[in-house]
Amino acid sequence: MKTVDGSLALIGHQLRHARFAAGLTQEQVADLAGISRPRYRDVETGIAAARTKTLINIARAVGLEMLLVPQAMMPAIEALLRPGGEDDQPAFSPQQESDEDDSRPYR
Repeated sequence: MKTVDGSLALIGHQLRHARFAAGLTQEQVADLAGISRPRYRDVETGIAAARTKTLINIARAVGLEMLLVPQAMMPAIEALLRPGGEDDQPAFSPQQESDEDDSRPYR
């Protein structure tokens, strides 16, 4: 299990990555989330934790949706996100489909 500090750093890393992908500055995200830029900076760098409502607002500002998962479900979630083998892909990951059966109509 990750430490609280490690979890904060991981959340901050994900927020930073999403902010860059959205082409936003820290100031813009803070404004959209309704918090100060220094407060957002502390969350993004993992220095400080944020309340759930604040995290939801930040996530939405950068184009993410936050999902709360019971801790007991985390092993199953992590197993889905980390496939076991080369050919093993999570059900929700984009996969190139084969053209073999495209000519047959569905019955």
